[in-house]
Amino acid sequence: MQWRNLYRGFFMGISDLIPGVSGGTIAFMLGIYDELLASISGFFSRNWKKYIAFLLPLGLGIGITLLLFSKVIEFLLKNYHAPTQFFFMGLILGIIPFITKQADVKKNFKWTHFLVILLVGVALASTAFIVPHDSAPITKLTMTNTIGLFFAGWAGSMAMLLPGISGSFILLLLGVYSTAIGALSNLNFPIIAVIGAGVIVGFIVSSKAISYLLAKFTHITFATIIGLIIGSIFVVYPGMPESGTPFVMSVIAFFTGIVVANIFSASNTSTATTSKY
Repeated sequence: MQWRNLYRGFFMGISDLIPGVSGGTIAFMLGIYDELLASISGFFSRNWKKYIAFLLPLGLGIGITLLLFSKVIEFLLKNYHAPTQFFFMGLILGIIPFITKQADVKKNFKWTHFLVILLVGVALASTAFIVPHDSAPITKLTMTNTIGLFFAGWAGSMAMLLPGISGSFILLLLGVYSTAIGALSNLNFPIIAVIGAGVIVGFIVSSKAISYLLAKFTHITFATIIGLIIGSIFVVYPGMPESGTPFVMSVIAFFTGIVVANIFSASNTSTATTSKY
């Protein structure tokens, strides 16, 4: 078992609780993105046993974090919203040099790739102007909302695997974020099971699709990923905090995020994602 994936799952689980922050970005930072895609895709094949050592500890880390820290994240976002968001902005910004190095931008990118980065980045950044209206939390299942929650989990999980796109933000746009967080906080297992089923299906579909694109259209896919990550910075940006303690805390959190990203990126340079492609 790759038990160090427990702490990796912790970071991915925390990021998946924050609207605007992508678990895929954190996977890139941790140097496990390509292995994550291959393991999810391979787990649902005849050779599923060989992927358990990677996925089980990672899944445990994510699951435990979602259950134990949902209330903590709610508290931080409510009481220390700006510093929390600035920390994740630092993480996202800090991972960009690592990804550009893995993509070997100077060697492989032409003007068309930079245009893709610009267009994708602007498109995602524009979602920052969308004001989601999260509906009242669902606490009891009906036939209609069961189907809706399943497909919401599907859509959210597909976004989780794409760097730059937040699964939580997708849930927020679909009006079920408060339902998901409430179910985790209150251990509403029927709702957790329905959303979880959608998440599993979404993982299967998206892991295969992203792996195919990275293998067949490597450079343009990396350009899209870089654009998504850059655009997500604008989605996470909470606005400039007021002067005094909130401002100081936000500045410290921002640079802490950059430092953390660089530490993990430096330690994972040897596991370059492009080595597989």
